[in-house]
Amino acid sequence: DLAEVDLVVEAAFETMAVKKQIFSKLDEVCKADAILASNTSYLDINEIAQATNRANKVLGMHFFSPANIMKLLEVVRADATDEQTIKTAMALGKKIGKITVAVNVCYGFVGNRMYACYGREANMLLLEGASPEQIDNAMHKWGMAMGPLAVNDMSGIDIAYKARQENPNLPDDPAYFQAANLMVEAGRLGQKTGSGFYQYDKDSGRRVADEKVLTIFREQADSLHISQRDDITDEEIQNRLIFALINEGANILSEGIATRASDIDVIWLNGYGFPRHLGGPMCYADEVGLDKVVATIKEYQQQLGDKYWQPAPLLLERLSQNKTLI
Repeated sequence: DLAEVDLVVEAAFETMAVKKQIFSKLDEVCKADAILASNTSYLDINEIAQATNRANKVLGMHFFSPANIMKLLEVVRADATDEQTIKTAMALGKKIGKITVAVNVCYGFVGNRMYACYGREANMLLLEGASPEQIDNAMHKWGMAMGPLAVNDMSGIDIAYKARQENPNLPDDPAYFQAANLMVEAGRLGQKTGSGFYQYDKDSGRRVADEKVLTIFREQADSLHISQRDDITDEEIQNRLIFALINEGANILSEGIATRASDIDVIWLNGYGFPRHLGGPMCYADEVGLDKVVATIKEYQQQLGDKYWQPAPLLLERLSQNKTLI
């Protein structure tokens, strides 16, 4: 059935061994000039391409979920991907009504690499004493379409949990995404199991706060010697999540994973529900002022340590030159 197709998009779950097995088989059965694309959200396209004899015809086509509704398509260029393959994927994305952005390979590409920093701060704040609803309400008030923990429950907390297990550069930090890890290990995978960061009514599907999760997070914070606070404000939540996002975007830009700052904004506007009136995280950083962004990141560096909080070199460079990101 696949012998004469021009392009195949693989969408198996996020395990490298499974991806490589599928691509090896596709390489055998598909015609020599067929393009083989992976819908992976995180994994290394270069490694997937090694399972074939046509590395020049392998790339990522990361559709955002649900793919029939979401407009964004990240087209991921691997080291050996040729120009024709990239141009074909970009043109196909346009033909099927997607907003298509070309990016390069790293773990999580542009969107999910940044989202990991955004989610990291939400998870840290849970251990520090914020509740899921406080975090989600603060981000919704700020302008996000949904809060990060409600999104996690909707998509399934186990998906990112499994993806983290495949991350070769996972931080050596027992607190890193530990709140989400605890949910998965307790069988609370989100809406599909009736509980996650929230409890879900089995008839209406409506989410409600669940005191049990606060107990779980409190006990974990004690075991990790993390002091819980009752003075966490909406502004702190908003700044930590959004400035973590901006900082990682600047790192991605300087590494050449994204070609231009506006590409990052297109990804966040069309794939993650970033408020359109703020233009995207890079545009927002320019609007707020890079001086304020850098000063706030340095404040968190002093308060929380420099494991995660160091101003991206590009932010410091642009600030010193009195230039913007866009």
